[in-house]
Amino acid sequence: MHTFLPHSMLLAFLGASLALAATPGPGVLFIVTRTLSQGRKAGLVSVAGVALGNFGNAVGASLGLAALFALSAVAFSIVKLLGACYLVYLGWCALRVRGERSAGRDLQAADGLSLTRIFRDGFWVALLNPKTAIFFAAFLPQFFDTRAPGMPQSVGLGAIFVMIAACTDTAYVLAADRVAPAVRRLSTAMAWGRYLTASVFFGLGIFTAVAGHRAPD
Repeated sequence: MHTFLPHSMLLAFLGASLALAATPGPGVLFIVTRTLSQGRKAGLVSVAGVALGNFGNAVGASLGLAALFALSAVAFSIVKLLGACYLVYLGWCALRVRGERSAGRDLQAADGLSLTRIFRDGFWVALLNPKTAIFFAAFLPQFFDTRAPGMPQSVGLGAIFVMIAACTDTAYVLAADRVAPAVRRLSTAMAWGRYLTASVFFGLGIFTAVAGHRAPD
Protein backbone atom coordinates (compact mmCIF):
# COMPACT_ATOMS: atom_id res chain seq x y z
CA MET A 1 0.00 0.00 0.00
CA HIS A 2 1.30 3.42 -0.93
CA THR A 3 1.89 5.81 1.97
CA PHE A 4 2.79 9.48 2.00
CA LEU A 5 5.68 8.67 4.37
CA PRO A 6 8.62 6.32 4.06
CA HIS A 7 7.85 3.13 5.93
CA SER A 8 10.58 3.71 8.51
CA MET A 9 9.20 7.18 9.27
CA LEU A 10 5.64 5.88 9.42
CA LEU A 11 6.66 3.17 11.90
CA ALA A 12 8.39 5.78 14.04
CA PHE A 13 5.25 7.92 13.96
CA LEU A 14 3.04 4.98 14.91
CA GLY A 15 5.31 4.04 17.82
CA ALA A 16 5.51 7.60 19.14
CA SER A 17 1.76 8.07 18.74
CA LEU A 18 0.99 4.85 20.61
CA ALA A 19 3.28 5.82 23.49
CA LEU A 20 1.74 9.28 23.76
CA ALA A 21 -1.87 8.10 23.37
CA ALA A 22 -1.49 5.38 25.99
CA THR A 23 -0.17 7.81 28.60
CA PRO A 24 -3.07 8.65 30.95
CA GLY A 25 -4.10 12.29 31.00
CA PRO A 26 -7.18 14.42 31.66
CA GLY A 27 -8.90 13.00 28.57
CA VAL A 28 -8.48 9.44 29.83
CA LEU A 29 -9.73 10.47 33.26
CA PHE A 30 -12.80 12.04 31.65
CA ILE A 31 -13.57 8.85 29.70
CA VAL A 32 -12.94 6.52 32.64
CA THR A 33 -15.17 8.63 34.87
CA ARG A 34 -17.98 8.38 32.33
CA THR A 35 -17.51 4.61 32.19
CA LEU A 36 -17.56 4.14 35.95
CA SER A 37 -20.57 6.38 36.46
CA GLN A 38 -22.69 5.47 33.42
CA GLY A 39 -21.40 2.21 32.01
CA ARG A 40 -19.40 0.86 29.10
CA LYS A 41 -21.73 2.19 26.41
CA ALA A 42 -21.38 5.72 27.79
CA GLY A 43 -17.61 5.30 27.90
CA LEU A 44 -17.40 4.14 24.30
CA VAL A 45 -19.64 6.99 23.14
CA SER A 46 -17.37 9.39 25.04
CA VAL A 47 -14.39 7.92 23.19
CA ALA A 48 -16.11 8.66 19.87
CA GLY A 49 -16.93 12.22 20.90
CA VAL A 50 -13.42 12.90 22.15
CA ALA A 51 -11.94 11.41 18.96
CA LEU A 52 -14.04 13.70 16.76
CA GLY A 53 -13.09 16.71 18.88
CA ASN A 54 -9.41 15.80 18.68
CA PHE A 55 -9.67 15.39 14.92
CA GLY A 56 -11.19 18.86 14.78
CA ASN A 57 -8.11 20.13 16.57
CA ALA A 58 -5.88 18.32 14.09
CA VAL A 59 -7.67 20.04 11.23
CA GLY A 60 -7.47 23.32 13.12
CA ALA A 61 -3.73 22.88 13.52
CA SER A 62 -3.37 22.32 9.79
CA LEU A 63 -5.34 25.52 9.14
CA GLY A 64 -3.12 27.57 11.40
CA LEU A 65 -5.28 27.87 14.52
CA ALA A 66 -2.43 26.50 16.61
CA ALA A 67 -0.25 29.38 15.42
CA LEU A 68 -2.98 31.81 16.47
CA PHE A 69 -3.19 30.25 19.93
CA ALA A 70 0.60 30.30 20.24
CA LEU A 71 0.79 33.98 19.30
CA SER A 72 -2.35 35.25 21.02
CA ALA A 73 -2.53 34.64 24.74
CA VAL A 74 -6.01 36.15 24.76
CA ALA A 75 -7.39 33.73 22.16
CA PHE A 76 -5.77 30.79 23.93
CA SER A 77 -7.13 31.85 27.32
CA ILE A 78 -10.67 32.41 26.02
CA VAL A 79 -10.91 28.96 24.45
CA LYS A 80 -9.23 27.32 27.45
CA LEU A 81 -11.63 28.98 29.91
CA LEU A 82 -14.61 27.96 27.78
CA GLY A 83 -13.42 24.36 28.05
CA ALA A 84 -12.89 24.69 31.80
CA CYS A 85 -16.37 26.16 32.25
CA TYR A 86 -17.88 23.31 30.27
CA LEU A 87 -16.20 20.76 32.53
CA VAL A 88 -17.49 22.58 35.61
CA TYR A 89 -20.94 22.55 34.03
CA LEU A 90 -20.68 18.77 33.60
CA GLY A 91 -19.76 18.51 37.28
CA TRP A 92 -22.83 20.54 38.20
CA CYS A 93 -24.99 18.28 36.05
CA ALA A 94 -23.54 15.24 37.81
CA LEU A 95 -24.55 16.70 41.18
CA ARG A 96 -28.12 17.04 39.97
CA VAL A 97 -28.41 13.38 38.99
CA ARG A 98 -30.21 11.24 41.52
CA GLY A 99 -28.88 7.78 42.31
CA GLU A 100 -32.22 6.01 42.78
CA ARG A 101 -33.32 3.03 40.71
CA SER A 102 -36.73 2.72 39.07
CA ALA A 103 -38.70 -0.15 37.48
CA GLY A 104 -35.72 -2.47 37.82
CA ARG A 105 -33.60 -0.30 35.50
CA ASP A 106 -30.43 1.40 36.62
CA LEU A 107 -30.87 5.12 36.05
CA GLN A 108 -27.17 5.33 35.33
CA ALA A 109 -27.71 3.37 32.11
CA ALA A 110 -27.68 5.62 29.08
CA ASP A 111 -30.68 5.86 26.74
CA GLY A 112 -30.69 7.31 23.22
CA LEU A 113 -31.04 10.91 24.35
CA SER A 114 -28.32 10.68 26.98
CA LEU A 115 -25.98 8.95 24.51
CA THR A 116 -26.32 11.95 22.23
CA ARG A 117 -25.57 14.22 25.15
CA ILE A 118 -22.58 12.11 26.21
CA PHE A 119 -21.15 12.20 22.67
CA ARG A 120 -21.64 15.97 22.57
CA ASP A 121 -19.92 16.38 25.94
CA GLY A 122 -16.89 14.40 24.82
CA PHE A 123 -16.70 16.33 21.56
CA TRP A 124 -16.80 19.77 23.18
CA VAL A 125 -14.42 18.86 25.99
CA ALA A 126 -11.84 17.74 23.41
CA LEU A 127 -12.47 20.52 20.90
CA LEU A 128 -12.30 23.28 23.52
CA ASN A 129 -8.80 22.23 24.51
CA PRO A 130 -6.46 24.54 22.55
CA LYS A 131 -3.45 22.66 23.91
CA THR A 132 -4.40 19.78 21.63
CA ALA A 133 -4.14 21.92 18.50
CA ILE A 134 -0.77 23.22 19.67
CA PHE A 135 0.36 19.67 20.38
CA PHE A 136 -0.56 18.58 16.86
CA ALA A 137 1.20 21.60 15.39
CA ALA A 138 4.38 20.74 17.33
CA PHE A 139 4.30 16.94 17.00
CA LEU A 140 3.06 16.18 13.50
CA PRO A 141 5.56 18.26 11.42
CA GLN A 142 8.42 16.16 12.80
CA PHE A 143 7.17 13.37 10.53
CA PHE A 144 6.39 15.40 7.41
CA ASP A 145 7.87 14.61 4.05
CA THR A 146 9.26 17.99 3.00
CA ARG A 147 8.69 17.11 -0.66
CA ALA A 148 4.91 16.88 -0.17
CA PRO A 149 2.29 19.52 0.74
CA GLY A 150 2.01 20.07 4.46
CA MET A 151 -1.75 20.36 4.99
CA PRO A 152 -2.74 16.90 3.65
CA GLN A 153 0.03 15.36 5.74
CA SER A 154 -1.13 17.22 8.84
CA VAL A 155 -4.72 16.05 8.43
CA GLY A 156 -3.67 12.50 7.53
CA LEU A 157 -1.23 12.07 10.39
CA GLY A 158 -3.70 13.73 12.76
CA ALA A 159 -6.37 11.24 11.73
CA ILE A 160 -3.98 8.34 12.34
CA PHE A 161 -3.07 9.68 15.78
CA VAL A 162 -6.75 10.14 16.66
CA MET A 163 -7.52 6.55 15.64
CA ILE A 164 -4.65 5.24 17.75
CA ALA A 165 -5.83 7.33 20.70
CA ALA A 166 -9.38 6.03 20.22
CA CYS A 167 -8.03 2.47 20.46
CA THR A 168 -6.10 3.15 23.67
CA ASP A 169 -9.05 5.06 25.13
CA THR A 170 -11.29 2.09 24.32
CA ALA A 171 -8.89 -0.16 26.21
CA TYR A 172 -9.24 2.14 29.23
CA VAL A 173 -13.03 1.96 28.91
CA LEU A 174 -12.98 -1.86 28.87
CA ALA A 175 -10.65 -1.95 31.86
CA ALA A 176 -12.82 0.52 33.79
CA ASP A 177 -15.93 -1.47 32.92
CA ARG A 178 -14.39 -4.56 34.51
CA VAL A 179 -14.00 -2.85 37.87
CA ALA A 180 -17.15 -0.73 37.61
CA PRO A 181 -19.48 -3.16 39.46
CA ALA A 182 -17.29 -3.07 42.57
CA VAL A 183 -16.92 0.69 42.35
CA ARG A 184 -20.67 1.17 41.91
CA ARG A 185 -21.49 -1.08 44.87
CA LEU A 186 -19.18 0.96 47.03
CA SER A 187 -20.53 4.22 45.66
CA THR A 188 -24.15 3.15 46.15
CA ALA A 189 -23.55 1.93 49.68
CA MET A 190 -21.92 5.18 50.68
CA ALA A 191 -23.98 7.46 48.42
CA TRP A 192 -20.78 8.98 47.07
CA GLY A 193 -21.08 8.09 43.38
CA ARG A 194 -22.37 11.34 41.95
CA TYR A 195 -20.24 13.42 44.31
CA LEU A 196 -17.12 11.59 43.16
CA THR A 197 -18.09 12.09 39.50
CA ALA A 198 -18.80 15.77 40.07
CA SER A 199 -15.49 16.19 41.91
CA VAL A 200 -13.58 14.68 38.98
CA PHE A 201 -15.22 17.08 36.52
CA PHE A 202 -14.66 20.05 38.82
CA GLY A 203 -11.03 19.02 39.20
CA LEU A 204 -10.58 18.66 35.44
CA GLY A 205 -12.13 22.09 34.97
CA ILE A 206 -9.72 23.66 37.44
CA PHE A 207 -6.77 21.81 35.87
CA THR A 208 -7.78 23.01 32.42
CA ALA A 209 -8.13 26.60 33.63
CA VAL A 210 -4.72 26.79 35.32
CA ALA A 211 -2.63 24.62 32.97
CA GLY A 212 -0.23 26.33 30.60
CA HIS A 213 0.38 26.01 26.87
CA ARG A 214 2.76 23.08 26.94
CA ALA A 215 0.69 20.08 28.03
CA PRO A 216 -1.07 18.15 25.25
CA ASP A 217 -4.00 15.77 25.74
